[in-house]
Amino acid sequence: MRDAVKTLFHPFDTQVLTPPAEGERVLFLGAEAGYTLPEGFGAEMEAVQAFRPLYNGLMKRGVDAQPEITGTDFDMALILMTRHRGQNENFVAEALSRLKPGARVVIAGSKEDGVQSLRKRLQSLEVETEHLAKYHAQAFWFARPDKADALIASLRVKPSFIADKFVTAPGMFSHAEVDAGSQYLARYLPKDYKKHAADFGAGWGYLTVALAELSPGIEGIDLYEADHAALNAARKNVDHLCPKLATRYHWLDLAREEVKSRYDLIVMNPPFHEGHAAEPGLGQAMIKTASQALRAGGELLMVANRGLPYEPVLKEHFRTSGETARNARYKILWAKK
Repeated sequence: MRDAVKTLFHPFDTQVLTPPAEGERVLFLGAEAGYTLPEGFGAEMEAVQAFRPLYNGLMKRGVDAQPEITGTDFDMALILMTRHRGQNENFVAEALSRLKPGARVVIAGSKEDGVQSLRKRLQSLEVETEHLAKYHAQAFWFARPDKADALIASLRVKPSFIADKFVTAPGMFSHAEVDAGSQYLARYLPKDYKKHAADFGAGWGYLTVALAELSPGIEGIDLYEADHAALNAARKNVDHLCPKLATRYHWLDLAREEVKSRYDLIVMNPPFHEGHAAEPGLGQAMIKTASQALRAGGELLMVANRGLPYEPVLKEHFRTSGETARNARYKILWAKK
């Protein structure tokens, strides 16, 4: 559990803020597991978490979470900040658009999340806040103005349009530009491939589109992604750019959940961060999942930072493996089942 999770509920634990009562409804954006509701916190809570591992953590704790926001006229909003400024501002804008006038917004985050910058940003928009610090993080709160349209418009960050064709949004991996590793891998994707492929960690769809453009006769491509918002963006991008491509979309934690289909080719640019923590083992786990999801004779093609230790796990889980190319930052690895 992050310190900020405890900090978010600290004002209620200490009675600085009155907990929302039974019969009220609370929207919890960026929800994570590990908290205990303070005494007197009787409100119904809608927890929203788009990142599959954190969503699964909430569900295991008995929290009925959702990947997207539904409903309006909430009595309170709780926001747990991420490290993406634009995403945090969108959280606040989304909360304000769904709260009753006068309802309170309570926000918590660490210095690394930019909590002080967000509070100053709101103050610059004439929002009066109160705050306290606890557990190496800060919580602050304010009341929704009766007329909030201008404030919402000032905070809402519009989707990005990159490489002249892809729509993305803050909080997604490499939302402002095409990732250099994915660009490098795209140079080595097969041409005129015919069989069934999957894109592991598909993000907003760059590699899927690249493979489909090189192989217009491909049987189909399944996209797997842990970020629900990125997967939705991928659906829009692929449907727009490759309207004839047969696709299926899977919101899945590839490091911990089973892939039920089998493929002839898997391409991937695996992440090595999960949430706030660096975790090189995440890519290794995805390689193991890929080995189980490939048919006999199927091939994995991936890109990785040069220093990441993926070769031993490829050798362990595949019949043959090797390196196709490398540059100053990345290496292209392959493995055959």
